[in-house]
Formats: sequence, C-alpha cells, structure tokens
Amino acid sequence: MLQKTIIASTAIAFIAVGLTQTAEASKKKARYNFSAAAALGDYTGKKTVSYETKEKPGTIIVNTKERKLYFVLPGGKAIQYGVGVGRPGFTWSGVTRIARKAKWPTWRPPAAMRKREPNLPAVMKGGLDNPLGARALYLYKGGRDTLYRLHGTADRASIGRAVSSGCIRLLNEEVKDLYERAKTGTKVIVL
Repeated sequence: MLQKTIIASTAIAFIAVGLTQTAEASKKKARYNFSAAAALGDYTGKKTVSYETKEKPGTIIVNTKERKLYFVLPGGKAIQYGVGVGRPGFTWSGVTRIARKAKWPTWRPPAAMRKREPNLPAVMKGGLDNPLGARALYLYKGGRDTLYRLHGTADRASIGRAVSSGCIRLLNEEVKDLYERAKTGTKVIVL
C-alpha cells in the first residue's frame, strides 16, 4: 500500500512539474502572440471549394465569423484558407486593396499597440520570431494605410480563433501561397 501511495504521489508531482514547465514554455513561446485563446485547432489546410459570389476572380473575401479567407477563382470556386481574426474590441470590416507586399517583413507595431503593450519593440526585423511571419500583404483604403495586414504566423493554434489586434493571420506556408496569387491592387473585402 505504501509503495502504491509513493508511486501515485511521484506521478502527481511529475504531472504538476510538467504542467508548470508547459505553462512557462507557452509564456516564452507566446512572446508576441496576442492570442485571446490558446487552444489547438483542427484546421487541416487550404482547399478548393464551391463559392458563389459576384466578385471577380482574384478578389479576396475574408469572412471573420467563419474565420475563413476566400481567394475567388473562376467558375464558382475559391481557395479557402483558415485564418485568425481580430479579437473582441479589434474587429473591423470594409473594402480595401493590397497596396504593398513584403517577404519576411519588418514589423513596426503601431503607437496604440505599443501603448497597450509597453514591452514591444519599436521595430523588429523579419524572421521566424517576427509576428508578421513569412509574408505580409498591406491593406490600404483610399490610398491610406489601414495598419491592417494579411500576414503569416507559425502559431497554428491561432487559426480559426479571434486572436489578433485586427490583422488577418494565415499559416506561413499558406500566406506564401496567397502572396503568389494576389497581386498589388487586389480587392480585399472583410465581412
């Protein structure tokens, strides 16, 4: 009986230590992950789907309620990507255009974000730790930068979640695909 109690106590101690280490690792990993939720999603990747719209092929439509981005193709089809969207208080909708595209972009957090998160850097060069990920497509309206981006992330758990400060996140491998398909001037509709 004593041996079973010692084994059970040891197992509980290992579990507790493991949970603590996992929580600490998550905090370190989430340095620039502005997630409101951190649960593993069941997203299985982009796919071609039936999609009826009056918009021209090449248009991007982001359905924030579905947490999906659609790249419109001819013939009633679209490529559907899973996305992370703005968390409560950071949602938006409207019609914009891609004015600029960048590979491994430099991140310059807006002043309002830096005020909310005083430990953020003023500038962060592109790379694996950069929250804009592998690619960024810069959204403008009326010739002015909205400060919103379609951008990459390595945080798979953020896909399908309301997690950002308003930007639309795609997995790095999928934003690379979208980057090649979408041209400067592409219409982007956020619903």
